Amino acid sequence: MMSTTSSTTIATMAAPLPFANSKIQRSRRIATMIRCDVDGDSSLKIGARVRVKVPLKVYHVPKVPEVDLSGREGNIKQNVSIWKDKRISANFPYKVEFVAEDIQGPRGPLKFVAHLRDDEFELLE
Repeated sequence: MMSTTSSTTIATMAAPLPFANSKIQRSRRIATMIRCDVDGDSSLKIGARVRVKVPLKVYHVPKVPEVDLSGREGNIKQNVSIWKDKRISANFPYKVEFVAEDIQGPRGPLKFVAHLRDDEFELLE
C-alpha cells in the first residue's frame, strides 16, 4: 500500500506483526542470571534404589514389544532436570536403569533405562 504526502512517497506494510504486542528490539542484549533454589527431595540421589509403584508400560526396549515396569526395581542414574548447572523443565526428570532378569539379551540379563516422574516410584531403604 503506497501513500503520498507532499512530494514524498512512504511505503507501509499492510500485514500486521506476527504477535499483536510484539516489539522489535534493536539494542544490545543484556544477560540476566536467574537463580532458582529448589527444595526438592534430597534423598533422591544418583544411585538410589527405587521401585516403580504405578502400572507403567514402556515400548522402547529392544527385542521386546512391551515391558511392564510396575513392581520392578532399579537405580537412579541421572536427574535430567539439571543441565549445565541450570534447572530445566523436564516432564520425566529421573533416568532410572533397570536390569530385567526375566528378559535375556545377547550378553545376559537385559539392561535398559526409562525416564520417570518422582510420583511413579518409591525410594527403597
